[in-house]
Amino acid sequence: MNAANSRTRILALYTVFFLLMVGVGLIQSWTVALTILNLCLISAIMSLGLNVQWGYAGLFNFGTMGFVALGGLAAVLVSMPPVSAAWAAGGARVLAALAVGAGSIGAAIFLWKRMAAGRKRWLALAATLLAGLFAYRLVFDPAVAAIEAVNPAATGYLGGLGLPILLAWPVGGLLAAGAAWLVGKTALGLRTDYLAIATFGIAEIIIFVLKNEDWLSRGVKNVVGLPRPVAYEVELQRSPDFVAWATRFGLDPVDLSSAYVKLSYAILFAAVLAAVLWLSQRALNSPWGRMMRAIRDNEAAAEAMGKNVTARHLQTFVLGSAVCGIAGAMMTTLDGQLTPGSYQPLRFTFLVWVMVIIGGSGNNFGAVLGGMLIWFLWVEVEPLGLWLMHAVTAGMPEDSGLRAHLLNSAAYMRLLTMGVILLLVLRFSPRGLIPER
Repeated sequence: MNAANSRTRILALYTVFFLLMVGVGLIQSWTVALTILNLCLISAIMSLGLNVQWGYAGLFNFGTMGFVALGGLAAVLVSMPPVSAAWAAGGARVLAALAVGAGSIGAAIFLWKRMAAGRKRWLALAATLLAGLFAYRLVFDPAVAAIEAVNPAATGYLGGLGLPILLAWPVGGLLAAGAAWLVGKTALGLRTDYLAIATFGIAEIIIFVLKNEDWLSRGVKNVVGLPRPVAYEVELQRSPDFVAWATRFGLDPVDLSSAYVKLSYAILFAAVLAAVLWLSQRALNSPWGRMMRAIRDNEAAAEAMGKNVTARHLQTFVLGSAVCGIAGAMMTTLDGQLTPGSYQPLRFTFLVWVMVIIGGSGNNFGAVLGGMLIWFLWVEVEPLGLWLMHAVTAGMPEDSGLRAHLLNSAAYMRLLTMGVILLLVLRFSPRGLIPER
């Protein structure tokens, strides 16, 4: 596909998506359309993060949701106010316990490097780690119990720094990048399906920690009431200037305030997406990007030319995870709450992979289109399926077993549609809707 045909195809496909969004606004409401658009923009950023890993370097990462969850945690740690009573009850002891744990790991690494290989090194390593674990639990467990006992119905955790929540977006990327570096140092020696299994397991561990460490994230009790980077609907509805402006154009102030807030989010998210897309394009078209594609296509040949394949894999793994962490912080900001139970690695990791595959692996514009289009379908297919089933069963008796079965099956239209779309695209456009040039 030449450059002119590629640009025409990109323009046509993005026009189709735009028309779909306009159709939702005209048929349902513009508030619904803006809500879907915000989620589509966040999904596009997630898709770009995975495309950096898979499309650039061929890394089979199934741990996307773990890094998204770390981005969500960053929103809490940065923006929520600190809980003074919890810090007084056990905050210092938790920090001391973490320092003890880090010191134990550092001592074990020091012994491993300094001692000669043999039985003594293994015994010293085991003794150091066991002593460190005992000391860590001795300090950590009472501190956590004291923190979680502080008004557990409303707080029961340490809180955050009380900073503007927009700062949480880059912090989410840094937190995810740090975790990705630790994961990559141990797991990137694996290949293809083994790497996928390892990263999926690590994502489950991250989410398990968020669900159970109440002192950090309130666990399944959730953290609610995160501050917003935009205005609140109630504040707009109480503003005489806003109400007068809405009345002047014959609009309902309540509906307009909701649309205004969602449009404000959309502008912020679109700005972040544009920045990430621009940087991704610059990286892809640079000598670094050409090197990554060479490593992806033939690792042995690239290594023979003097390229450090392991270091480059770690680099792309960290960069892609950082982008996913930014998307996770943005999603938590949009929701206004952190709900660790909503992170489902198997379902949503599959969905992000479908976005990249259908959009076009290795093509940043394809990844963005796939992220927006697939999330749009994920949201709209179920109500459309329910409408279709009601239309099909309109002439059936109310007590018909077939009618009840068809209406209940509408809930599965999402997964069915994703599978059908994936099969059709792989059959007729195996390199995605916008293939890599």
